Amino acid sequence: MTIMKKHKSERDPLFHVVRRTDISFGKAMLIRVLAVLAALVLCGIIIVLITGENPFEMYKYMFDGSFKTPRKFWAMLQDLALLLCVALALTPAFKMRFWNIGGEGQVLMGGLGALITMKLLGDDGAHLPHAVILPLTILAAIVFGAIWGVIPAIFKAFWNTNETLFTLMMNYIAIQIVLYFQFIWSGGSNTIPIVNAGRETSTYAGWLRLPAEIDPSFTGSTVVPSSSGFLLNIIIVAVLTVAVFFYLRNSKQGYEISVVGESENTARYIGINVKKVIIRTMIISGILCGIAGLLIVAGTDHTIDTNSARGYGFTAILVSWLAKFNPFYMILTSFLIVFLQKGSIELASKTNNIINSNFAEVLIAIIIFFIIGCEFFINYKIMFNPRKKRKEAEA
Repeated sequence: MTIMKKHKSERDPLFHVVRRTDISFGKAMLIRVLAVLAALVLCGIIIVLITGENPFEMYKYMFDGSFKTPRKFWAMLQDLALLLCVALALTPAFKMRFWNIGGEGQVLMGGLGALITMKLLGDDGAHLPHAVILPLTILAAIVFGAIWGVIPAIFKAFWNTNETLFTLMMNYIAIQIVLYFQFIWSGGSNTIPIVNAGRETSTYAGWLRLPAEIDPSFTGSTVVPSSSGFLLNIIIVAVLTVAVFFYLRNSKQGYEISVVGESENTARYIGINVKKVIIRTMIISGILCGIAGLLIVAGTDHTIDTNSARGYGFTAILVSWLAKFNPFYMILTSFLIVFLQKGSIELASKTNNIINSNFAEVLIAIIIFFIIGCEFFINYKIMFNPRKKRKEAEA
């Protein structure tokens, strides 16, 4: 018995990890700020060692990428809104522990639904007025996104398929469908012309835009992008952010999502229809992705290609997780990601490719890695074993 006890004590670890339960909001934010500062210091050291450039000058260029001119500022807000919209779409599914990796495809399908409606009912089709086309465009984007979201949900609910692989494969199918329409509508150029931008009766029909008296960029024969042209998208996403927050926090359906995410067996025990919750939540997720596609196609691009989703379907996963599924925190994480992306582009252009976009992406990855890593110290603490240390000192 003595030998067994001695053997057990020799295996006592020097330290062990304990989950935190009492960390304050202020302390958690302090840890995150310190993580960002540590990442910036490390990036500065790397810049000096590799390029010999002044790191503060590099950071100034990154700041200029989002704030140097009003146009860059509004473009940053526009990208922030689109990324946030996709993150909001993925969050209900993630809270339910349904790993929806198909946001990219759902956004593309929502955008495709909007484009098909605009094209067939506008200048290239029935020449219907804007007041008729716009509601149908919105409806088509929502329906296409919802369908692309509910298909993997049905298979998960009834046959317990792997939703991660299923939604990932749906992305590739959506890309091929968009490629098909690119081929038949591009006239061989592989680029679909901007829809409803001519001088027909349906000019600008289906476009999400402010009235001409508010947004002067829509007067005249050509469309000149302006900061106000992004405003409607930003307003829509702001409203969706508030709506999703209260839906998840204060509604019965939000409660059901949380319970299913914690334990499907517990949900069934208290009378929640798990299959119904899975399908309903993925319909909502698909609808929100469809709205993101609508904002891209009807709000800004007025055309579509396989890159229209801009990779937001994957980047939004990081945004949602970093914010711990809180829609308001997602505003901050979306801003951080977009700010770094815009900064990397500016950094590459201002340094004449001494630091190219790939090197800038490495710096971004380091900063994000530090942010993710700091979450460990927010959620856990390292406890040293005093008995182990005392025994080592006596030995």
